[in-house]
Amino acid sequence: MLIRGKVWKFGDDIDTDVIIPARYLVTFEPEELAKHVMEDIDPTFASKVQPGDIIVAGKNFGCGSSREHAPIAIKGAGVAAVVAESYARIFFRNAINIGLPVIDAAEAAREAEEGDILEIDTEEGEILNTRTGKTYRAARYDDFIQDIINAGGLMEAVTRRVQERRGEQQPS
Repeated sequence: MLIRGKVWKFGDDIDTDVIIPARYLVTFEPEELAKHVMEDIDPTFASKVQPGDIIVAGKNFGCGSSREHAPIAIKGAGVAAVVAESYARIFFRNAINIGLPVIDAAEAAREAEEGDILEIDTEEGEILNTRTGKTYRAARYDDFIQDIINAGGLMEAVTRRVQERRGEQQPS
């Protein structure tokens, strides 16, 4: 999967309460959650982020509770990927399960600046910062994880696999 987007930069220890404040957890609707994503750290983020943009962060992104609302809010806002130095493990799995690419690339995350354009090839594990021209290596996904990302999430990947085994036609 190839992703190209503008960087929105955040620091270390961005927890799930910052990603989507608890007061908005009355829904799982991505469009509703997206209206409030990151608002406690940047009240204007939800109104400025554009489809395809990329969140770049420091260490321990997504720490805190195990709520699935956090990656749903990020993806609902149109964010195409998150690049960080490291992730809370449960956030990482929740993001993969909903089809949000989360890229573990410490050097790329440290060196990217707000407004940079990154080009990410999730299948090759490469990130290009178009401002600097520097290419970074990222951990490649295992094939089964890449399949989940490409399908748009775990449920979609499972549905696709079941249909393929039954010989059913895939929707375009």
